[in-house]
Amino acid sequence: MGLRGLVGRLPHLALRFFGSLRPGGPSAVDELWAESYLVPGEVDLWRRLSNPDRRHLVKVARNVVGVLGDDERPVVAAALLHDVGKLGCGLGTMGRVVATLVIAGTSRSRLEAWAGGRGFTGRVGRYFCHPESGAVLLEEAGSDSFTVAWAREHQNPSGSWSVDAGLAEVLAGADR
Repeated sequence: MGLRGLVGRLPHLALRFFGSLRPGGPSAVDELWAESYLVPGEVDLWRRLSNPDRRHLVKVARNVVGVLGDDERPVVAAALLHDVGKLGCGLGTMGRVVATLVIAGTSRSRLEAWAGGRGFTGRVGRYFCHPESGAVLLEEAGSDSFTVAWAREHQNPSGSWSVDAGLAEVLAGADR
């Protein structure tokens, strides 16, 4: 991401930070709504996500449905699960804040090397690598290829996505 990329994402990151401080998960209605778009293996992953992550992901998915409608199950599932790889990082809100700052000043190769390690740097590396680890989790859960691809590519720059560009733009826009 680099420092320049971090500065550009500050409004989004600030909203995510303050939103994560609110206790509790999504409403029961939102939980049922979200799970209605997920296959059984995805539901298991969804239920393991943190309360703040699930609240954020419901918001993203509802934004996607607001643009595309609700007949694209794999696309809505992609909105709901694109950050599922964060399960493996073991970082809470404050740890993620620090990790984001560390990532901005650390090379990709170093972060990838850290991902297999222990301690805080291992967690930072796994946080950085969450798109790939999320794709692996979704493949194992039996997700649609679109859902898997979006988890893997959601932090890539536009134009480098393998999925339909129009759908990707809607998903990326909903996550801002």
